[in-house]
Amino acid sequence: MKKIVVMLIAVSLVVAGYVMADNMKSGKLDLKAGDTIYACNCGDSCPCKTLSRTETNCTCGNKMVKATVAKVDGDKVMLTAAGWDKERAFPTKGKYACACGEGCNCGTISQNPGKCACGKEMAKVM
Repeated sequence: MKKIVVMLIAVSLVVAGYVMADNMKSGKLDLKAGDTIYACNCGDSCPCKTLSRTETNCTCGNKMVKATVAKVDGDKVMLTAAGWDKERAFPTKGKYACACGEGCNCGTISQNPGKCACGKEMAKVM
């Protein structure tokens, strides 16, 4: 019986590893015009360009703002938000992504390392 339990745990860990590895390979958010997303509110010069499906702070530590996807152009989205005087461009592919695994839907990506909306450290995209 113990062997079966150990084997089931091992198989579960392998499956979870594959799911996280698949997320780390892409690091991409699939967005379309009209979608709502949370975005770094630091301005065009901020290097983190953090995006998340869940309200959180960006990897640079500032509060993110609720934004709307105005248009999608390849691996880039143009976002609008209250208080912004113009659309801002964000990449939809992060260098870092949430590594929380299956069942997690925070969808946090960033160009800098840091914590995702789940509170866990993001992992470098492979």
